[in-house]
Order: sequence, then structure tokens, then C-alpha cells
Amino acid sequence: MKNIVIDIIMLCFIFACQSGNSQPSEVNNKMIKAHDTKNEAVATLAGGCFWCVASDMKKLPGVMKVISGYAGGTGENPTYESYEKKGYLEAVQVYYDPRQVSYDQVLNYFLQHIDPTDAGGQFADRGPGYRSAIFYKNDEEQKIANQVLQTIAKSGKFDKPIVTGIIKFSGFYPAENYHQDYDEKNPLHYKSYRSGSGRERFIQDVWKNDKTKTPAAVPNYTKPDDETLKKRLTKTQYDVTQKRGTEPPFQNEHVHNKREGIYVDVVSGEPLFSSLDKYDSGTGWPSFTRPLEPGNIIEKEDRTLFTTRTEVRSKHADSHLGHVFPDGPGPAGMRYCMNSAALRFIPKEDLEKEGYGRYLKLFSPSR
Repeated sequence: MKNIVIDIIMLCFIFACQSGNSQPSEVNNKMIKAHDTKNEAVATLAGGCFWCVASDMKKLPGVMKVISGYAGGTGENPTYESYEKKGYLEAVQVYYDPRQVSYDQVLNYFLQHIDPTDAGGQFADRGPGYRSAIFYKNDEEQKIANQVLQTIAKSGKFDKPIVTGIIKFSGFYPAENYHQDYDEKNPLHYKSYRSGSGRERFIQDVWKNDKTKTPAAVPNYTKPDDETLKKRLTKTQYDVTQKRGTEPPFQNEHVHNKREGIYVDVVSGEPLFSSLDKYDSGTGWPSFTRPLEPGNIIEKEDRTLFTTRTEVRSKHADSHLGHVFPDGPGPAGMRYCMNSAALRFIPKEDLEKEGYGRYLKLFSPSR
């Protein structure tokens, strides 16, 4: 059904050259089982077209990554051509930071982006493979899922029964590579499909005036024009962020900072790193084991200085921040080596007044 809808929409918008299902199927044979995720904060959800669900869930603050795939069926190695025949649903796995967002918040956000009353699919996509479901890994997740669905059933938002399934998680197969981050790889095709499917209109009609819809959308971080930047930034800040410069080691603002708080882009204010992940790498620059908001970090290949490195830039302001190296501590083994001049530090006591109150819970004694 998705292919038919896309074809019609593409003809209307004259976007035939953007066809997204023309790539060969790349089968990922590795199934992600329950025990593979037991120590990670991962929610497995089905809400129809996984392009759309993945795109929506990536916008939730605290989400680190989203993988599109197949769940709930039998047999091995489902593909885009065979998953429905094997009883699988199009699904996503949402990897999130429980310090920033809870499981019930993830579920509520998910349910605000689907039609939980549709038993035959989702919007223009019809058939069992497009049904909505929450896959739980343990008794606690099952309990929370039941509570969330009961609450939405009693909310008065819908005049039909809530039919989203609650299913025991048994495994997840990532979809072919061309389905991953489809909204970013094929934006014209994706936007046209989504608009024509009816999903966006449904969400707006149901939730547009709802003040309880949580959590709020990510703030709109923007980059000022160059003249404004030259007036606002110091010479070092401008050279580092706009000209890919590097400040002197040890003699910079944040290298020895041990206060609790977060680090944001000095240009746009987008959150980048947390003091909880900062450590002394001995290099002379502030170093972190991971980003606070992975969605605000862009990594690019850097072939300057007669070597190949990985440059780190901010997503919204496109500021040069520094480089990342695979020699850090922690499970991921990464060292995000940043320039102090590219960062602005906000101490925990100022987070609320600066508009970053959602990060206060990171520094709670009970975290």
C-alpha cells in the first residue's frame, strides 16, 4: 500500500526521480534479541510506516538514535518484501537516555504521533504489517504500557476504542540500510509521502490545541548572520567556529572547569555536552565521553594536516567544535576533544532561567 500511495503522490508533485524503494534490498541478518537490550534504555514500537515513526521519535529530547526494522513475527531474516508474510510489523527501536526522558514519556510521545484506534493499519498504509503495538521486555514495561493506554483511552481524545497492542518482545531485525533515516536521506520523497498519507493532518487535528501534549518540541536553534557573529563573538571564538581554528591547549576557558552543568554551542545555544561526561584527557582541551544530545552533533571526515580525522560540528549552527577520537574511556571508548571557544557553559543553578530546565534532572541526587 505504501508504494501505491507514494507513486500517486510523486506523480502529483512531479517527484518521480526520488523513488525510495528502487534500491536493492540489503538484508541485515542480525536479530536483536531481548537479552541484547536488557541493560540499555530501548523502546520497541510499531506505528505503521517506520519512516514516519522514526522521524517523529528522533525529535524527542533524550532520544539518542532510532533504528527502523521488523518485530513481532516468526522465522528468520525478514526483508521489506517478506516481513508481512512472516507476521512481522514495521517497527522502530528507540534508544534513549533515561536520565532525560522516561519510558512512559517515550510511550506517550509515540501515541501522540499515531492513530491508536486503527486496527487495520495506519493511515494510508493498510494491512497487518502496519498495525500499532508496544513491545515490552519485562513486567515493569508491560505495566507502564497498560497504564499509558488506559490513560489515553480515558482522555476523551478518541471516540473509538484504543487497539494498540501490547506484545512481549521476542526480537527485532533492523531493516535494509536505505530505510534507515529515510526522512534525512530522501526529504522530498518522504515529505510528500507523509503529507499524502494523512498522518500529519490527523496529528494536527487531534493534538493541535492540547496543552498536555508532552514533551515540548525541541527549541529552534538558529545561526545569526556573519556580521552579527563578528560583533558577538571574540576573535578566537569566531576563528574556531567559523574558520575551523584551534585554540591553544591548557590555556582555554573550560579545560579545568569542574562545575556541574551543560555545554552549549556558543553560536546557537544548542545543547552539546554535559559535565557528567567530562573528564581530564591530559590533552589540554575539554574532553567528553559522549554528547549530551547526539542529534545536535554532526561528524565529518577531515583530511587536513596530512592525516584523516573525524571533525565534530554542531547540527543547527554548523559550528566547528573539535574532533572525536576512538581512544577515550567508558563503554564506547570515544574522546570528544572540543575547543572551549566553541562552547558556552551553563551551570546547573542557571539552567532554568537560561531555558534549559529540562536538564536539571541530570544533576538530581537521585539520578
